[in-house]
Amino acid sequence: MRPPENTRGPDQLSCARDRRRRRTRRAGSALALAVLLASGPAAGAATVAAPQTDVVVAAQVPPGLEDFYAQQPVWTACGVAAECARVRAPLDHENPAAGQIELAVTRVVSTDPSARQGSLLVNFGGPGGSGTESIEAWAAGLDPRVRAAYDIVGFDPRGVGSSTAVECIDDATLDAMRASSVDPDTPEGLAQAVAAAERFAAACAANTGPLLGEVDTVSAAKDLDILRAVLGDDELHYLGYSYGTFLGATYADLFPQHTGRFVLDAAMDPSLDQAGVVLGQAAAFERALRLYVESCLPLDGCPFEGTVDEGLAEIEALLRQAEAQPLPTADGRPLTVDEALTGLILPLYNEQNWWFLTPALALALDHGDGTALLALADAYHGRQPDGSYPGNSMEANIAINCLDRTVDADPAAMAAMDTRLQELAPTMGDWFSHGAVTCDAWPHGPVREPAPIDAAGAGPILVVGGTGDTATPYAWSQALAAQLEDGRLLTRVGEGHGSYLRGNRCVDETVTTYLLEGVLPAEERIC
Repeated sequence: MRPPENTRGPDQLSCARDRRRRRTRRAGSALALAVLLASGPAAGAATVAAPQTDVVVAAQVPPGLEDFYAQQPVWTACGVAAECARVRAPLDHENPAAGQIELAVTRVVSTDPSARQGSLLVNFGGPGGSGTESIEAWAAGLDPRVRAAYDIVGFDPRGVGSSTAVECIDDATLDAMRASSVDPDTPEGLAQAVAAAERFAAACAANTGPLLGEVDTVSAAKDLDILRAVLGDDELHYLGYSYGTFLGATYADLFPQHTGRFVLDAAMDPSLDQAGVVLGQAAAFERALRLYVESCLPLDGCPFEGTVDEGLAEIEALLRQAEAQPLPTADGRPLTVDEALTGLILPLYNEQNWWFLTPALALALDHGDGTALLALADAYHGRQPDGSYPGNSMEANIAINCLDRTVDADPAAMAAMDTRLQELAPTMGDWFSHGAVTCDAWPHGPVREPAPIDAAGAGPILVVGGTGDTATPYAWSQALAAQLEDGRLLTRVGEGHGSYLRGNRCVDETVTTYLLEGVLPAEERIC
């Protein structure tokens, strides 16, 4: 899931037909990482033959959804070895007559039809991350036995990317929002933040229409069951990262009779509200930042001197400086404190990317130049060199989160949370606060109360957690594994977000064995 974005302004956002992205000041609406790319079937692609599988219709299809479950999509060649289709789903599963949406689906067919066990659906997180753009590259890194056993299927959930999508604002508006900053710690600043959130919510409602209230995770999980049937499978086999663990657990809870082999990597805790998510992420990113500074100090070119605490104090002073007066950059756009924080957080997702921070911080600390930090923030938001924002991950992220999680936007509650954030994350916690204003202004939801998910009757589910995960702290994986009726926790000792296919042989072999044979690891296995 995405990390919180500050909210001294609207919240992570974006919009319009060209699929834009955005974020908000102090966006405490807690979000998670996703592997984001975007595209669709190649123009003019030729129709290709689908594998010979019979469409499976659930024994008890929800009334009114028979046509959706029985549809046979047309697959067209796309990418190098992939094929793409569009699958219809109801706008409102409880009222199928209210209209329909389309889901973009991309699959890489099994390399050995004789060894095929079914389809493996993959969600890379977010919420708001596209699964269609990156699935072919991801599949190429799988164990050949997994490639033989499964059609590897990526999809854009409802509201996301190439599926029927949430739309809010255009690129120029997004740039302007990123360049603005308010201080919600003051009454005047809080009023500005609320007004900005209301403007953004109104734009999303006007440009998206009824879909805006139907992109919750329960609805997306019900879409997964339609995809299962359309793909010709009696059981859904699934691998979800980050937010994808919440989507997967929700499916298993709703459709235990159709739950196959499920891997939930870098898990979210379904029992947490927005405040709980933000507090957990702030503490995890602070921990990673401390480890980064500690690793930097002995190296040539490190911009810090003295102790780890002194290095962290320099980073906090830089954030305070950017808050008081945004730093100049080479292209003329200002580095606000929001952008500085975003540029700081992005490399902390993966310890192999920590080295990006050193030159960026050196340029800012030694020369007062925010260019490199802004480039990292642009990478986080998906801003291209021409100023465009492909994809709609940020706006979809907000829309989904505001339906899925409750918030408390009472000023006193937000002030108390701000105090707690500064205790847990003294370097940057102050800028994780006041994100509740965004969802408080939202025209829909929330549609669920935070609660544990047990997925009773779904069978064994493998939960994978990293002890140094930044965006989804390890405690969340422990919590989900304990909540599930038949959950098993696999622990990776190490830093970074996500564990499978990150170079840990123990994790990769354990997950591969489970996907191929359904064999769970020993109780509380540690890699």
